[in-house]
Amino acid sequence: MKSNIRYILPVALMGLAACFVSCSEDKLSPDSVITVDKTEQNEFDKWLEVNYVNPYNIDFRYRYTDAEGHMSYYMVPSKIEDAVILAHLVKYLCLEAYDNIVGVDFTRANFPKMIYTTGTWEFKNNGTYILGTAEGGKKIYLMGTAYIKNYIKTAEDMNHYYLKTIHHEFTHILNQTKDYSPEFKQITGTTYVSDSWSDSPYNVDYLKRGYISAYAQDEDREDFAELVSLYITNTADQWEEWMVEAAEGDNDGKTGRELIEAKLDIVRAYMQTQWNIDLDDMRAEIQKRQNDVISGKVDLSDLTIK
Repeated sequence: MKSNIRYILPVALMGLAACFVSCSEDKLSPDSVITVDKTEQNEFDKWLEVNYVNPYNIDFRYRYTDAEGHMSYYMVPSKIEDAVILAHLVKYLCLEAYDNIVGVDFTRANFPKMIYTTGTWEFKNNGTYILGTAEGGKKIYLMGTAYIKNYIKTAEDMNHYYLKTIHHEFTHILNQTKDYSPEFKQITGTTYVSDSWSDSPYNVDYLKRGYISAYAQDEDREDFAELVSLYITNTADQWEEWMVEAAEGDNDGKTGRELIEAKLDIVRAYMQTQWNIDLDDMRAEIQKRQNDVISGKVDLSDLTIK
């Protein structure tokens, strides 16, 4: 059974424009602009074979394939130079981080065997947009490569638009393979609000209500994935700042901090017992690697075969 779990963020402002040109005398070329003969590998293809296919058996697809996308949205193919950057980010900040913490055998066995990318996010008509999806434990669909050069200049932007999404979606894959305790949902089970998470009053004060993000209020699966991804991609100082704010809430005698920390305890136990992953070790690894990227120690355009 195929599942389609989405990671969605609100849109602050979106403008759409259309331009139509009619040229009755011109004829369209019969050659597709996006169909590429894969027998003719470019430098990126060769790099992917060495860094994705050989060590992990992962197919990183950056060429447009309509069957892999969501047909109800307007999609733009990834530019190759943007896809190269994303491939480096996934490799350095996710695959190799898990290699170092829990071993390459874990990564090879559990990371989905396809990563598909497109240039734009999926804009919805309710003022939100989708950054990525996880499907059936077999595929992660990452979007927004067209914006990647603008949003990897700071740790905050890189986390918000890409890094957190990657770890969020991978958490869904792990949950689809081994489920977590039903006790998790019971902690705030009566206050999930589904698609209303982006609407007032749910788009503010979510920390005080016991949720680490507005999107975590969607359902327990998103809540779980948000806790993992936000915990490991943010510093201890940032986390404590959020917890101080969460402590101001009162939810039938329990503060938002108490609710979040109760859920985090279950998340910690799940990751440790089911996958042998210590969340604090993972956070330290991610923070180190994230700083390497921001400081320019990692060349995100290098296609040298090593």
